[in-house]
Amino acid sequence: MTSSPIRIKAFLPLLLIVGLVSFFLFGGQQFFSFTTLALHYGDLKAFVAQHYGLAAGLFCLVYVASVALSLPIALLLTLAGGALLGWAAIVLIILSATAGASILFIAARTLLSAFLRKRIGKFLSALEDGFRKDSFSYLLALRLIPVAPFWVVNIVPAFVGMALGPFALATGIGIIPGTVVYVSLARGFDIVLARGEVPDLATLTQWSVVGPLIALGVLALIPPVWRRLQVRRKNT
Repeated sequence: MTSSPIRIKAFLPLLLIVGLVSFFLFGGQQFFSFTTLALHYGDLKAFVAQHYGLAAGLFCLVYVASVALSLPIALLLTLAGGALLGWAAIVLIILSATAGASILFIAARTLLSAFLRKRIGKFLSALEDGFRKDSFSYLLALRLIPVAPFWVVNIVPAFVGMALGPFALATGIGIIPGTVVYVSLARGFDIVLARGEVPDLATLTQWSVVGPLIALGVLALIPPVWRRLQVRRKNT
């Protein structure tokens, strides 16, 4: 008899494909937008005040699905979560993003492998070498400095044989600083959204926001670079 985990892995690619197609087929990109968020922010705020636990649970489910399906709404959800759910959104986002990334990581090793390899062709060769030399530190750095799309970094480690445990740990740790920064900014967006206005997202590209994240990413790369230098010294 086939075990339950094997059955889940077999159906996982199909579920992801159905979910991705359904999102765009039913206009998910219009529904999940900052304009829609601003328009219904008052109602959402009232719902969260009355049913915080339910709202937090639904938020986590949507966030996990968005990351697993690689939907272009993660930034919206992060800012919406920070504005609506408060500081608790930091923990919810980290757990949900890590879970969603792990689902896609597992799917990349199944029937979707060939399809996903073609989709990330231009990124695979650029990132593969770094992952093979020190997968944990390299993944941690890429989480801190988003030089490649989040969904790409969910897939490449699966192709180079990285284990799920280290992948999930590096992902969870690596997204903490960015999540804290974005949720902090989102707390300030609360007043703007309450007026039915779309917040100025240019704030997210300011050096005061991006600079510290880049610095952390560089620090994460120091251990593998140091080990590589030590190896070269021994060989010379």
